Amino acid sequence: MTLPAFERIRAEEIKQLTESKKESYQEAKGNGYDVKILREVIRVRKQDQKERDEKETLLDIYLQAIKAPRPVAKAA
Repeated sequence: MTLPAFERIRAEEIKQLTESKKESYQEAKGNGYDVKILREVIRVRKQDQKERDEKETLLDIYLQAIKAPRPVAKAA
């Protein structure tokens, strides 16, 4: 297999995966889910627990520093 052929196949695979993700998000939206929140949940779930805890702690510190109430609902 030549390099251009491999690159073409890879590009086609990426395009198919992207289209599948798009269709999945459209289906979720049609079922009443907020796609923006779904994307955030997926992003957060990719982080390990320690990283999530550290970010949550920093968020709390920053919000306390500016005396802003923390949002009630938070992603996973």
